[in-house]
Amino acid sequence: MRLRHLLILTLALMLAQAVSQAQSTCPPTGCGLPASAIETHRWPNVLPLQIDEELLYDRDYRQIDGQFTLHTAPSSPDGQNFGAGYTFVTVFEESGEWSRVGDKQWVRSDILSESVAPSRFAGALLPTDAKLPYTVAWTLWHLRGSKTPGGPEAADNPFLYRYTRVYTYDTVEVGGYNWYQIGPNQWVHQFKVAKLLPISRPAEIDTHKWVSVDLYEQVAIAYEGNRPVFATLVSSGLEEWPTNEGVFHVYVRFTRTLMSGAYAQPDFYYLQEVPWTMYFDDQIALHGAYWHDGFGFRRSHGCVNLTVTDAHWLFQWSQSEYDYQNGDLVGPAVYVYSSGDYD
Repeated sequence: MRLRHLLILTLALMLAQAVSQAQSTCPPTGCGLPASAIETHRWPNVLPLQIDEELLYDRDYRQIDGQFTLHTAPSSPDGQNFGAGYTFVTVFEESGEWSRVGDKQWVRSDILSESVAPSRFAGALLPTDAKLPYTVAWTLWHLRGSKTPGGPEAADNPFLYRYTRVYTYDTVEVGGYNWYQIGPNQWVHQFKVAKLLPISRPAEIDTHKWVSVDLYEQVAIAYEGNRPVFATLVSSGLEEWPTNEGVFHVYVRFTRTLMSGAYAQPDFYYLQEVPWTMYFDDQIALHGAYWHDGFGFRRSHGCVNLTVTDAHWLFQWSQSEYDYQNGDLVGPAVYVYSSGDYD
């Protein structure tokens, strides 16, 4: 019994010491800005893109779980067989027990999921004077901030939904990680937000319009000259299929295109009607992703995923960079880099 009490007392002391160490990073007067100073700039002065319902739902996207065959016509014995993978198709027409998913491409309707709803997240236009009083960030989780850096979430703090735009007013390091103040007595671990960090124009950039992709923060920023004009969350390549760092140029683009690869392999994927695609590094592209809502985290096969809304804006915005009359088909420069190292 004494041993049990001793273990409990030891654990309590260790917990108290950890809390004390976390809180000791602040001076006696406390950390961060007071509420009075925060209220002057409570929410980021950026303008989120408006959701275009017609654009977002102009296709009927479906997922296929498992093997499938593309038939040339309903009930036709002719077709192309595919193994199981990450498969999404677009239904254009339904006829009895069959669905048309392309030109002379039919599948049995019973292998299709319900309609897939694309993400409703959208990036934001930045102020024309490029002045942001504090660093802007998006929350990556539903959360309530901690009262102090390193502390537990406080039940009486305001609840913030994922993708909420916030300012980071102050930074305190606890145990080797940054904690950001996002409101009065509201602190979050660095892993729970993605920061918008504009950069100076690299010397290698040779186009007026260009895009930076920060692999660490998972944030893309569009620039006109030296001025950042738009920013959003992205999903770049996973560790197995990384998005390459460097300076590239968009060399071809499609309003809709098929993306498929890794046939007969565990990571096989088949994605129809990928919207607003701009290839910049061989088979790596900036493009819309209607099949997930995980923006702010790495999850692709190397490409830079954006929401349909953001990809459409970027596609339209970059149009003026091309000079078709003079045969200039070189698109905007894309600078891929990392502002930090993954833990």
